[in-house]
Amino acid sequence: MASQAPPLFTLPIAATPPSTAAGSLVATSPHPGVYLLTFSAPPDNRLTTAFTATVLRALDTLEFAHPPGVVVTTSALPKFFSNGLDLAHAAATPGFWSASLYALLRRFLTYPHPTVALLNGHAFAGGLMWAMAHDYRVMNPARGYACLNELDFGAPLKPAMSAVFRDKCAAPAYRALVLEARRFGGPEALAAGVVDAVGGLDEVLRLVDDRKLVDKGKSGIYGVMKAEMYRMTIGYLDGHDVEEERQARLADAEERRIADGKRRAREDAAGSSSKARL
Repeated sequence: MASQAPPLFTLPIAATPPSTAAGSLVATSPHPGVYLLTFSAPPDNRLTTAFTATVLRALDTLEFAHPPGVVVTTSALPKFFSNGLDLAHAAATPGFWSASLYALLRRFLTYPHPTVALLNGHAFAGGLMWAMAHDYRVMNPARGYACLNELDFGAPLKPAMSAVFRDKCAAPAYRALVLEARRFGGPEALAAGVVDAVGGLDEVLRLVDDRKLVDKGKSGIYGVMKAEMYRMTIGYLDGHDVEEERQARLADAEERRIADGKRRAREDAAGSSSKARL
């Protein structure tokens, strides 16, 4: 059983009105070599600028002030691991994508120690994206869904976002997440390879022990190996400006295609109507 441990440190998470209240991130060590980051930003742990900045600061503190080990993230809120982005905040905040969301994803994809996301509740949209940037995932078997629901609310995935799932998911699971917005419960997520185990902190510690993860960062090249493993996704993250321009060109071409198609459809309909009167 995981034991209770006193905090190593606590960091504040500033409120982002009107979507989130002030919260905190608490770091503990429930087992030698395992660092547990438990965050709470009510009501649903949105990935705001303040939230991501606090998580990034906690990662720096563990990397530079503590021995190498395994970093586990989880939520103190029983219903949500994270409900994703606050889209209004993201759109209104200059530099949000590069300085906040993409910085968070890149940090986890290249972090020099193993990382595990413990999904205690729902992980939706950007929340699932962040979980997928971890090395491993353990999910509550009885509560919460893993779901990429951008399709439902009409927010296309940016290239860097989609790349995370291409790197981490088998093709059938990737298709179900992106094109069906399927909600995976814990057992279904495990069967699809979206998560590595089901359970709670005890199952996380079992996974860490079974795979001998505590020692993996001690050689100093774990992050380098990950950077090479995920270099295409990291390239999209680092080159997001170029990708944004490419997407804008594609959007313009799509608008022209739709306009031309509608014009031809009107012309065909008018032609058919004329023939019918003859």
